[in-house]
Amino acid sequence: FSTVAAATVEKYRRALLSFAAFLSGAAVTPEMIRLWKDNLRARNYVPSTINTYLAALNGFCRFCGWTDCRARFLKIQRRLFRDSRQELTRGEYERLVAAAEATGDPPPGDTRLALVLQTICSTGIRVSEVQYITVEAAKNGKTEIALKGKIRTILLPAKLCRKLLKFAARQKTASGAIFRAKSGKSMSRYQIWPKMKKLCTRAGVDAGKVFPHNLRHLFATAFYRAYKEIVKLADVLGHSSIETTRIYLVTSMAEHRRQLEQLKLDHKNGIYILLRKNAKANTVTTIFTTKADAEIELSAPENAQMGAAAQAYSAFSPVNSIIYI
Repeated sequence: FSTVAAATVEKYRRALLSFAAFLSGAAVTPEMIRLWKDNLRARNYVPSTINTYLAALNGFCRFCGWTDCRARFLKIQRRLFRDSRQELTRGEYERLVAAAEATGDPPPGDTRLALVLQTICSTGIRVSEVQYITVEAAKNGKTEIALKGKIRTILLPAKLCRKLLKFAARQKTASGAIFRAKSGKSMSRYQIWPKMKKLCTRAGVDAGKVFPHNLRHLFATAFYRAYKEIVKLADVLGHSSIETTRIYLVTSMAEHRRQLEQLKLDHKNGIYILLRKNAKANTVTTIFTTKADAEIELSAPENAQMGAAAQAYSAFSPVNSIIYI
């Protein structure tokens, strides 16, 4: 496990405990694995979580030499849109920071939590990488992060560095990690997560959107919109594959709709189809590249009757109407 993040190890451990509880002493067989997978689906686990559980079980079975006990992953279609209910906006992020600065003990609020939010969101680091934000890093304007067998350099914005050093001085932290728990150790995800959740009501942000990894998503989308460099973004985020980075860039359905509207292709260079119906009930089709040309044809004396029908039935009839595709 030397190259596996502690959080991943913990996630796999929970998965195996779940499987063991399901077995209730029964033997590990392909059939029991299939039933466990069905049970997870029946309990409304999301497909990606189920596949994570199955990956943990497959790794364990491989370690034990149980070659016949291998679970098949669920097939998941690549998402075109992100659930808007989980999309954290810049405005919501700013309200969370403001809420952190206004609450907490002692005054003037929980500056530490506010800085944690700003550090993750302005650098794109993982919550588990907060430990690498040290006094030395703030002085140098960069930090070296070693995780998952890789080392990468993360630059820290100048304004953030000034805030970090000011906070460290107030906490009398001369060196080492800036964000510490009461024990003196670096803050962990298990300490940061619940503190973020407590901000939701005051900030007016849905709790379903508030978790550390969503700050990383916000950084990724803001970076890509500004620079359109997915390869560089993958390096900054520490991704080995650009396919992983693409997941971060999935937009919400509302955002995708706004992008389509901005193309403004619904009025220019369109294709308008004029459907005529002759006496034998056979349809004759004429195609125009502009709506104006189609309407001129429709208003011609010989098409007057058809024009009236088009106005009356265009909303629901494919015949005798101008149809835009």
